[in-house]
Parts: sequence; C-alpha cells; structure tokens
Amino acid sequence: MVPFFSRREFLRLAAAAGLVGTVAPQALALQKTRFGAREIMVLSDGHLSLPASFMFPDIAREDLEPLLTANGLATDMFLPDCNITLVKDGERLIIFDAGAGANFQPTAGKLADSLSEAGIDPAQVTDVVFTHAHPDHLWGVVDDFDEFTFGEANHHISRTEWDYWRAPDTLEKTPEERKSFVAGAQKRFELLSERITLFDFGAEVLPGIEAIDTSGHTPGHTSFALHDGSQNLVIIGDAISQSVVSFQRPGWHSGSDQDPSKAAQTRQSLLDRLAGEKSSLIGFHLPHPGIGTVERDGNAYRFAAVP
Repeated sequence: MVPFFSRREFLRLAAAAGLVGTVAPQALALQKTRFGAREIMVLSDGHLSLPASFMFPDIAREDLEPLLTANGLATDMFLPDCNITLVKDGERLIIFDAGAGANFQPTAGKLADSLSEAGIDPAQVTDVVFTHAHPDHLWGVVDDFDEFTFGEANHHISRTEWDYWRAPDTLEKTPEERKSFVAGAQKRFELLSERITLFDFGAEVLPGIEAIDTSGHTPGHTSFALHDGSQNLVIIGDAISQSVVSFQRPGWHSGSDQDPSKAAQTRQSLLDRLAGEKSSLIGFHLPHPGIGTVERDGNAYRFAAVP
C-alpha cells in the first residue's frame, strides 16, 4: 500500500499551498444523456484537492511537469471532480457510489445538494452499487447520525472488497496515515451488514449490468459495464482517474492506488478493452461529467470527452 492523506494532513498541505479559503467548490452540475432505453444522469459531489507529489510520487518532476503543462494543467495540485452516476432503468433508479459525505474533504460531499437541485428524492433510489470503499465513494452512504442516505435502497459491493475491509487484520496492516480509511469503511460496513448484497467479478449485478474486475486501486475495485445490444457504457470508478496522465502514461504509478503495479496493469487492460470495443465510459474523477470514449494515440491513449 501507499500513503493517503488524512483530513488533517490534507488541510495542513492545502494551507501550506495557499488553497484553504481560496479554492471555491465547483458549481453543482447535472448532465443527462441516454443509453438505449436507460436515462443516465451524472451529478457532482464536488471535487478533491490532491498535491501532484502525492498523485505521482515516483515520477520525476522533469518528466511530470512538461506533460501537465502541455495539457494546460497545474503542476502543483490536482483538483479532480467527483462524478456520481445515476441510471434510470424502468422502475429502478441506480446510483453508483454514495459520495464522500461531510467528513472527508471540505470541497467534496455535495451530493445531497446535487440531488436536491436535480429534483431527486434519495428515497427514490432503489439500488446503490459501489465501485470500492474509499471515503469519497463510500462515506456518504450514511449521515452524521448514522442514518442511511438512501433508506429504501438495496446496496451492492464486490465480495472481495467487502472481505478485505472487514478482515480483522486489515487495520493492523494498514499504514498509520491510512487507518482512518479502514475505520471509516468498517463502521459503514457494520451498518450495512443487514442490507448488503455481495457479488463476484463477472456477475450480473443487476439486469444488464456486468461487474468487471478492475482491482489494484483497491483489492476489490469494480467497474460496471452496461450493455445495450452491441453497445457498452462502462462506469470505471477510479480504475482510470486522470484525464491526461492515466491515458498518456498508463504505466505510471499513482499514490492513490493501494497496489500501484496491479493498478497500472489493470489500467492498461481496461484502456485496451474500451478502445477496442469503442465503448463509452464515465469516470468518477475525470472532468465533469466524465463521459467520453478512449482513442488510441500511438502507443498510448487519449480521452475524448463527449460535449
């Protein structure tokens, strides 16, 4: 595993960089589109603020900075969007991940406001499907009073992910700076224990929704392919998390991945699949709304955002 920033450490680093009090949260946004008979909505949960030195700790600045500068990106901080996907499929309203809630980073946790602006009552959600159990994807499943955000919903997560975070030795084996992730996941998993459905990689989680093994970012990280005839739409979670580096340098290790080598292999395989199948994708941390396709670019790839 590699370190991740606790809330306290994030605030210290952000203050040192002059970001606290100066970076306004992203305006809430909703994108609607269709995929066959399904209606797709992408809502904003805000954004994160992550130092470039954390995102790519093994990459020399002289290699990283020219790539970022050439693509109009800042070289010191990444501000990745947090895109929550909802799928209206007949009587089902499915949400993929539950956002960060109020206790992770101050610029995230905006899903409740986005749902309100979109006119969606959380009680309408029938299914919550998790890509993985990192805070910005899981912690919003309950509020500060441990009440479920989506009180009428069934909840679904990979068996591998569930078993990993609940294992009695996970906390002990986790670096100190990441122990809050484990404690947060275990608390929420305990609350979910009576209403969770576990699935295996390759399973049909819900009708027409395939669970794809994209482990590496976490042990049970899952992407989801929605099928409509020969067309696919893949909700990729954090398997591909940066719109330039992840595509142009998929083999570079990221500080956000728990197993950087496995994650890089997964990223390469997923990009190959998406490009080869000409699938559409929605990325949790790609520029809002994160909808686009993958195009081959020599020996690398390019993210083609859908206007």
